[in-house]
Amino acid sequence: MFDFHKNHKILVLAAFLGFVTLSFIVAVFPAYQMQDVEPLPGQVQLTENERKGLNLYIKEGCVACHTQQVRNIEMDNTWGDRPSIPSDYIFSKERMDIWRQSPSLLGSERTGPDLTDIGRRQPSEAWHLLHLYNPRTVVGASIMPSYPWLFKEVESGSVKENNVVVNLPEGYATSSGRTLIAKEEALQLVAYLQSLKQVKLPDGQVEEFIPALKQIQTEGNKVNQGSASASGINGAQLYKQACAVCHQDNGKGVAGAFPPLAGSPIVNDVDPELMIRIILQGYDARSEYASMQPFADQLSDAEIAAIANHERTSWGNNAPEITEEEVRKLREFVENQPSN
Repeated sequence: MFDFHKNHKILVLAAFLGFVTLSFIVAVFPAYQMQDVEPLPGQVQLTENERKGLNLYIKEGCVACHTQQVRNIEMDNTWGDRPSIPSDYIFSKERMDIWRQSPSLLGSERTGPDLTDIGRRQPSEAWHLLHLYNPRTVVGASIMPSYPWLFKEVESGSVKENNVVVNLPEGYATSSGRTLIAKEEALQLVAYLQSLKQVKLPDGQVEEFIPALKQIQTEGNKVNQGSASASGINGAQLYKQACAVCHQDNGKGVAGAFPPLAGSPIVNDVDPELMIRIILQGYDARSEYASMQPFADQLSDAEIAAIANHERTSWGNNAPEITEEEVRKLREFVENQPSN
């Protein structure tokens, strides 16, 4: 016993037992406990296309820069409505083969944003395709690498009916007479990203965030005049979180994909009804632009008023501000309309 550090047989045996013990603690026991986890109501399995997209997500190394875990601290409320729970990773119970289990892709690095709820935050296929082809087309300061091999240029006259065309903004456009289309792999990867939506918990179940310490608001963080509603909500900050990814920080949008808000007749209209309805219900009436998601379930009346007022008083726009009450009345009207 006293020559433990000198007896190589005992040292090797101790190392082996330590390895086996840690393997059970770190891998085997958690995997066994996962078998008791049940899917949440409304949770759906990945389609074949989405699973192929998952494999591409792994192959292209996306997990190196993106997490899929909403931690239970308040700062992660940006990435989801609640902290992640084991049921969110129920698909990992499905084995890839006899030796391999499907990865949960929790990730450990947030060089890019968390993708737990990206399918709800950014449902537009056109946006994702632009972002994959060249992230700088939609996020000017992005450090994400481009994935041009997921796309191909073809002669404009040879575009087929089932091809998905990627409309590039100026400065990124293809050579004259050629059109950029998405390969099947790009569409599969986008399908997987669009499937990433945090499922709501059943009624009565609550997963709360650990609140951060409330900080005294400094001069630099105070709301600038014209960027907020009367309630003091920072419309400029909300715009950056919910809208700038498509319409850009400068309000100029992306040509061929997302319309400009600067100088927009809808934004500058004295009557704000159409603008508010678009924010509440989304918009998909112009074929030259990608569809816009509805924000009725994501933003309160006060937040919509703050964002709208920021847009109506920025980038040279000069329209009358709207009130939270106007948004509330229009929301009630829209919700009470009979569905077709």
